[in-house]
Formats: sequence, C-alpha cells, structure tokens
Amino acid sequence: MTAGVYVHIPFCKSRCSYCDFATDVYRESGAVERYVDALCREIRQFPPQNDANLIRGVDLRILRSSAADPSPSADTIYFGGGTPSLLNASQLERILNAVNAKFDVADDAEITMEMNPATVTPETLARYRDLGVNRASFGVQTFNDRDLKLLARGHDANDARHTFRMLRDAGFSNVSFDLIIGLPGQTLDDWQRNLDEALSLDPEHLSLYILEVHEATPLAEQIRSGRRPVPDEELAAEMYEHLLERIETTSFEQYEISNFAKSGFASRHNMKYWRLDPVFGFGVSAHSFDGRSRYWNIRDTAEYVSALESDKTPIAGRDILLDEKLAGECAFLGLRLTEGISLTAYEKETSIDLAKKYAGELERLADAGLIEFAGSRLRLTPRGMLFSNEVFSIFA
Repeated sequence: MTAGVYVHIPFCKSRCSYCDFATDVYRESGAVERYVDALCREIRQFPPQNDANLIRGVDLRILRSSAADPSPSADTIYFGGGTPSLLNASQLERILNAVNAKFDVADDAEITMEMNPATVTPETLARYRDLGVNRASFGVQTFNDRDLKLLARGHDANDARHTFRMLRDAGFSNVSFDLIIGLPGQTLDDWQRNLDEALSLDPEHLSLYILEVHEATPLAEQIRSGRRPVPDEELAAEMYEHLLERIETTSFEQYEISNFAKSGFASRHNMKYWRLDPVFGFGVSAHSFDGRSRYWNIRDTAEYVSALESDKTPIAGRDILLDEKLAGECAFLGLRLTEGISLTAYEKETSIDLAKKYAGELERLADAGLIEFAGSRLRLTPRGMLFSNEVFSIFA
C-alpha cells in the first residue's frame, strides 16, 4: 500500500487567537536552520534504528518491525504547520531531498504546502513550483477584516486576494481554501458573503472548519472574560446547511464532511487518513500511522531539536491498535466520506458484520435520520454530517 508523508513546520509570523497547534513564532535566526537540520536527520533515520534507546515507554524494536520496508513507496507529501510557506526555497529543497532519498516517491506525487496570505513572493512561489510543489492549501479563513482581526491572523482580505493571484500567476492550478464558520459575532449574512467571495475566486477545493475554542488560547480567555460573545452552535449549523445548499449550485462536490472539490481535485493526502492508509509524519508533534499502530513526536520544538541533535529518538508515545479498535476506526473514518463504507468490503477487511453487530444502534440512528443504507453501503445523511459525533460514538 502506498504511503503518505507528512512534514510539520511549526513556525508562524504570529500566533492566531484560536490556535492550539504546536507552533512557534518565526525567527530570522539560526533556530529555523537548526529545526530543518533536525527534521532532515529524522527523515534520514527512518525507520528508527537505535534498539537500545527507549524513550517515554516506546520500544523502538517494536516500531522498527512495524515499518520494516526501508524504502516504502509514497505518492503524497504534505507540508503542514504552522506556516510552511515561511520556509525559503533552499530549506524546502533540503527537506524534499531527504524525503526522496528515503522514500520511493511517485513521479505524479501530490505535494501540498500550507500557505498563508502575505507570506510568499512571486519569486518564492516560482521556486516552490520548480521544486515540485503542485498543490497549495491556502489559509484564507475569512474575507471579513473584522473577523481576521479577531482571529489575529496577521493579514487582511486584500492580502488573501493578492496572494491568490500570485498563486495563479506562478502556475498553481490546484488551490484549496480553508474557511472557518461559527466565529463569535459572525452572522449568517457574513458567512454568505464570505462564501460567495471564496467561490467567485474559483479555487479547486474548499475545506471548511467549524470553530473550536480550546482552553488556554487567547480566544478562550476573551470569551471567558466577556470581551467576545460565546459562539452560537445552532447558527454554525445553519451556516453549514447553507453551504451544502450553495454548493449544489456549483461545480464542487462534497466528498467528506468538511471537504468539497471539483472533479479530480479531492485531496489525495487527506484521503489516506480517512481510508487508514499508512502516513509517516516527521517534525515536532507529527503523528504517524503504519497500518497497525500510531506513534507521535515530542510536542515542544526545542526539545524535539535537542533530542535529534543528541542522537535520541523524538518519538514521545505509541498506541498499538488492537483488532477491535482498528475496526472501529475503519468504520467512523470511512463514514466521514460522503460515499460511506461498503459493508461487504468492511466485513472482508475486519471479519465483522457491521450491520449485525450494531443492529440496534444503527436502527436508532436511521430512525433519527442520521444514517442511511444504500444497497450494500452505509453512509451519513446531510443531517448526520451535522451530528456525526453521535454516530461515531457507537464505534468508540
């Protein structure tokens, strides 16, 4: 099975008010170079070879045996963050060289870079394209300047428009917009205007995120202190329903709960997560799945770099998925896709008759209008996509 490669770049120009990811403020110093050095070292050492080095309960002998192929095939590479577009071309080239030396990367590989407005130049984008980056995941979030200030995004709507034009001029013909709904104080009219502008620019892909307020973020404190209103969950659901109605009038098709694409432009990399294909992650806080277990790296950037500079593993933990848990994940991840899951294929893969094992729960969910059977397939209804966690909970 062909794997995906995920590379985490933690640096940002500033920290967004809602962000709970592993990020660091970008510095024009040796810190970024040290990080790239450590990242390339981790990639070169894949799979981990130091049997004697146990860190935080991770036995690397087990890990090595679960990733036995020393040169696995890969057909997607995804640079996430953080803001990967803060890398210069030389740094990106070093990382890609390390990946290509370790993995048998397909000639037609999808290579995605997350980019934020006002973080690139025409020259930088041209170099990214020369190095093989062929897909941009563009962090627009919203075209409303008031909301951008709320989010502390560090750019305005004009920056987004200008950067998108630069992407097109540089030859990017596969661009995805990230959009957020459910912001404090956001109205349905705000969302409609935001969506209309996103569609008018005509990207190939849209990813939608309903705002989650995480503890210990500036936005959580602003809401707690009363400086920002509490997000309206019912209104966010109404915004999502409007999106589904609006999308039906366009050339986009929904292929996953939060993702919409023109024909042929679904994210090949993200499909690997929903179909439980192997994905190997590199960098601080990066997560990997080798087909049987998940393991993840240290979350602190300085600690990650120090570990690799000291020839220690950056792996912080590992979870071996027993058959029942793996089968549960196969069900609820597959149900995220609008195509749902084939009950026949599921039984062949897991030896579990899903309809029989969960007969009572599935009947209840069907009566509630959250799921439906279409021949031998089980899938969420549009209403089920709004309340997907209720469906997924039966497989936990």
